[in-house]
Amino acid sequence: MGANSVISLDAMSGDLGAEVVVRAAKSALEEHDDIELILVGDGERLEALVATIVDGKSVDGKSANGQSRLKIVHADEVVTMSDSPTEAVRKKKDSSMRVAIDLVKSGEAQACVSAGNTGALMATAKFVLKMLPGIERPAILAELPAIGGSLYMLDLGANTQGSADQLFQFAVMGSIVSANLKRIERPRVALLNIGAEDTKGHDTVKEAAALLGSSTLNYVGFIEGSSIFSGEADVIVTDGFTGNVALKTMEGTAELLKHFLVRAFTRDWLTRLTALLAGPVLKRLARETDSRNFNGATLVGLNGIVIKSHGSADAYAFKHAIDTAVVEVRNQVPKQIGNLLQREAA
Repeated sequence: MGANSVISLDAMSGDLGAEVVVRAAKSALEEHDDIELILVGDGERLEALVATIVDGKSVDGKSANGQSRLKIVHADEVVTMSDSPTEAVRKKKDSSMRVAIDLVKSGEAQACVSAGNTGALMATAKFVLKMLPGIERPAILAELPAIGGSLYMLDLGANTQGSADQLFQFAVMGSIVSANLKRIERPRVALLNIGAEDTKGHDTVKEAAALLGSSTLNYVGFIEGSSIFSGEADVIVTDGFTGNVALKTMEGTAELLKHFLVRAFTRDWLTRLTALLAGPVLKRLARETDSRNFNGATLVGLNGIVIKSHGSADAYAFKHAIDTAVVEVRNQVPKQIGNLLQREAA
């Protein structure tokens, strides 16, 4: 492949099958003329899907060196959702997930996108790519909707606990990603806590606050759970246990509100009529809160770019995860994280 950004796609690990990944790849190639994609998985199956969905379209055009911008690399195995991280690393060395990450390690690709088992993806990526110098643990970072736009939150489940130093490292990584993906010069960084006052919280979060307060980051203080979506911060930092509980609570709350809305608008003929009149407003609300627009969590801290798509992502959502990878490759996010950590340590 040529000088374009090259991204490997684990085409087999998602809940909805390889067709979703191929359709997402087609859309991404249509939008970005400076990327090349590698589909990793069952070669025969992928060739058939590409022939049906992609071939004959402009997206399968040639790169600068005359090669196709869409390539297939065969992998015999698939990491399932029931596989443990240890099994994925030790026993499935020819899985589509492992091969896609190996391509990043070898330099044949600059990023990997997978909708597979989160624990297995994190363990495999950490084993193959290793950590950036100065980063003790990787973290899961994702974009969430907020008043006036969106925010980034980490860690969302990679680590059940985190020291003050690790929370500081998470803040550095979140700030870099937010600055690149949202084009914010100095992202506002906050620590999730049980109160906004300096006296609140346990020793670890207080120590992390002290580190952030003396850094060059734009640290704005503690933030409570009720203010996560307020637009007061661009990056919210917490440990993986708290972050994952918060994320799952958000998802459950969204489903509860959806349930209440459906029940309220289908109660009787009058509420059904009201639903028809409110149709345009409800459709706009659905678009603005569509989780597919926020699909694609970054596994930050690795010596390489790995993006985790939701397992049930459709083609639209998976394409958004590819878009995230494209931006991070263009901006060399791991290198920026390493550079900022060096400056902070100096």
